[in-house]
Amino acid sequence: MRVYDLRDKEVINICDCRRLGYVSDVVFEYPSGCIIAFIVPGPGHIWGLFGRDTEYVIPFRCVRQIGCEMILVEVKVDEILQKCEGI
Repeated sequence: MRVYDLRDKEVINICDCRRLGYVSDVVFEYPSGCIIAFIVPGPGHIWGLFGRDTEYVIPFRCVRQIGCEMILVEVKVDEILQKCEGI
């Protein structure tokens, strides 16, 4: 599987059956290349019109299964929601 293929998979939290969104980025460890975390855009403002200022940073150890269409994770949402870092 390629990293690009992860963008097509929806992330679902098995604790509350909540849809978190789609993977937008992957954090790797240097130099080993091991996956550290998945980044999923957080909830948007009013109907998503004004962008997002938070993101879910899901540690790879919390991934329970990667399937054909979705990624199942076991997380506490309030612990993984972080403010986006500016570019």
